[in-house]
Amino acid sequence: MRSRSSRRPRTLRTRLLGERGAAVVEFALVAPVLILLLIGIVECSKMFQAQSTLSAAAREGVRVMALTNSAGTARTAAVNAASSLGVPAGSVTFTFSRGTSCSGATPTDTVTARVTYRQTFVSGFLGRTGVDLSGTARMRCGG
Repeated sequence: MRSRSSRRPRTLRTRLLGERGAAVVEFALVAPVLILLLIGIVECSKMFQAQSTLSAAAREGVRVMALTNSAGTARTAAVNAASSLGVPAGSVTFTFSRGTSCSGATPTDTVTARVTYRQTFVSGFLGRTGVDLSGTARMRCGG
């Protein structure tokens, strides 16, 4: 039997080598959670950017519609405002509080523009179908 004093003292190097395995296990446990968190941040940021773009496109479309009373011109303005998303022209709709246009409208009549878009997920973890986003804006006819 060896006496206590005859044991070799552990050096810093041998202690670090013994800790290496524990660090790998801890990293293996924490890494998936961090990766999922990072993917979630990217997905939410992308949806926030798309929602902001849709709101700006709806605001631009309703502004042009209220001033020009031309649905085609207003639809083009909204699609151009959302060009970074590739929004199709058919996804821009206009609703009037009374009638079908702003011509002959009273000061209280409004027009509402709605721009819809299907946002797909980058990662695919949340599904392949995506989520429907929309931007809505309302303005009085005549500006």
